Amino acid sequence: MDFFSSQTESLSALFAPRSIAVVGASSNPQKIGGIPVDYQRRFGFDGALYPVNPNAERIQELRAWPSLRAIGEPVDLAILSVPAALVDAALDDAIEAKVKGVVLFSSGFAETGAEGTAAQARLGAKARAAGLRLIGPNCLGFMNIAHKVYATFSPAPGVGRVAPGRIGLVSQSGAFGAYAYAMARERGVGLSLWATTGNEADLQFADCLAWLAQDPATDVIMGYMEGCRDGPRLRAALALAQAAGKPVVMVKVGRTALGAQAAASHTAALAGDDAVYDAVFRRHGVLRARSLGEFFDLAHSAAVAGRPRDRSIGLFTLSGGVGALMADDASAQGLDVQPLGEAAQATLREWVPFAAPRNPVDITGQVTNDMSLLERSARLMLDDRGFASWMGFLAAAGASDAFWPTLRALVASLRAAYPDTLLAISTLLSPERRAELEGLRCLVFADPSDGIRTIAALAGLKTDAPHATDTRPAGDPIALAPGAMAEPAALALLAAAGVPVVAHRVAHSADEAAAAAEAFGGAVALKIVSADIPHKSDVGGVALGLRGAAQARAAFERTRDHALSARPEARLEGALVARMASGGVECIAGVLRDPVFGPVLMFGLGGIHVETLRDVALRVLPVTREDTLAMVRELRAFAILDGARGKAPVDLASIADALCALADFALRAGDSLASAEINPLIARPQAEGGCVAVDALIVGRDPSPAEGGIA
Repeated sequence: MDFFSSQTESLSALFAPRSIAVVGASSNPQKIGGIPVDYQRRFGFDGALYPVNPNAERIQELRAWPSLRAIGEPVDLAILSVPAALVDAALDDAIEAKVKGVVLFSSGFAETGAEGTAAQARLGAKARAAGLRLIGPNCLGFMNIAHKVYATFSPAPGVGRVAPGRIGLVSQSGAFGAYAYAMARERGVGLSLWATTGNEADLQFADCLAWLAQDPATDVIMGYMEGCRDGPRLRAALALAQAAGKPVVMVKVGRTALGAQAAASHTAALAGDDAVYDAVFRRHGVLRARSLGEFFDLAHSAAVAGRPRDRSIGLFTLSGGVGALMADDASAQGLDVQPLGEAAQATLREWVPFAAPRNPVDITGQVTNDMSLLERSARLMLDDRGFASWMGFLAAAGASDAFWPTLRALVASLRAAYPDTLLAISTLLSPERRAELEGLRCLVFADPSDGIRTIAALAGLKTDAPHATDTRPAGDPIALAPGAMAEPAALALLAAAGVPVVAHRVAHSADEAAAAAEAFGGAVALKIVSADIPHKSDVGGVALGLRGAAQARAAFERTRDHALSARPEARLEGALVARMASGGVECIAGVLRDPVFGPVLMFGLGGIHVETLRDVALRVLPVTREDTLAMVRELRAFAILDGARGKAPVDLASIADALCALADFALRAGDSLASAEINPLIARPQAEGGCVAVDALIVGRDPSPAEGGIA
């Protein structure tokens, strides 16, 4: 959050200016330079407005100025609508005039290639050096609806304006932003701020998000992202919104491969770019929308009702069939549909002997004879279990004029009595009546399944687990050489970091391999040692289940021959002989250095299906021990680790400890680490010694390739 501690005032001058100048202003209100002048005048901006054009005396009935410096009055915001060739001079003029913020419409920069990228970088550096905030270039600008600031040339507000509201919307894409504005208008969704960031020479998506997180006029934040070049900055902004209790609803598009790293480890293939964004969003309580409809539905619902305090829900229905449907939906969405207590169920049966009183509560059509049953039943449910959310299905009753006063009174009474409960009604209502109930912070759905999914999504926004904020590792820094490391060296590093490692020896001859096998006793594994061959089984360099000196000696020669035949250029350093780890569940643990967010911890089931099933959990470092335990529990196949079919559960604590040690190693290695992988990590019950690393691959990072950038 330190990223944003000093910029709130400067961004407030940009987003809520008291004076606006339009450079390149036009008398034609249909041209790019004329639209913002027209909008400020037509839509009621009450600050000073200065058209700047050296070739005109008046612009749209206003006095025109030859330059920003000629104005001689403070200018909070300058809108630059000039060709790319004139941008440098216009920015110099703004700096000389001590303008606080600039919106740069002009294109012809990073989107055009290397030369434009360099020119854009110079603009950003110049603005930052002068303490001036710049949004763009190649952007549609922004609108502060409450302050009637329309620093944009988008035609969308000219067609019809969005009403002021409590939702802020930030988009990296101008086209998406304009369409989203039109959708908000059509859906009746009010906005506080609408902003597009374009090429982000200075102001980034994260900066806008952070400002909205601190904006008292904004309760919910909507975001559209195509990529990110500064992961820590984005995470800090999301953490700021999370700390402020403001839901963030995000559309993130674009998937990029992690390139050649994927050939070196399974971790890179599994922890793809999009999966890392998902992990970041989950960690900070962000709700990711997969469609435009969901984008607006979730943001609007969050603005109306807020977030439930947990996942418990009480379901009330007038139809047993719909009640079963809601229960199925709630269970599928992971909501907690706990039954009412016996006393509460008995009371419901006294009121309606043929009621279904557990949860869902179905009082049937008896409500027609006694309307008081609606409120009495709802209060009984909420008093008995204190559900975080309550949803009532009232069939088509909402369409009845005669029933409307009862429904309105029900919602008003429940809202007054249970101010912290998320309330939802499923029925058919006119837009006016729906808006009235939403004014009481009650969600309304025609389809009860939509309601269940929305409530589950809102419940998922809240994250209670503690998160690590201190990035300092426990041990001394480690500097890794570029490229893959031989397995014995990798195991030694991990063991020193606290990861339990299988007992092993390095043999440089067949005789040494035989001696090692005899010393271990029982079954052993033998693997060639070569930093040039990260996946030894691919070249026949692995032998398992060896017993005795003779088998180990023969395996040493055989695996060496296979490896040299497949990779004659590879440097062989002998063989690793290790005691076979019997039983347990094969898992995979790894760390990958993501180009945007830095080191990412991964855990999942291992074995031959690891890349097929892709059942993995990710966390961006640093992590707490609680984070690592949560990673293990969120696997779809967690039941296998927890003792499926009568087997003893594995030692979860030892897995968490190993993951913490791996994470600490990655932080100590810092930028010198490309990836580290344990595959397999054998998870065993506590009585069998807990988890143990059987195979390790560590790859040092080559710092030469360029990383980052917006996808």
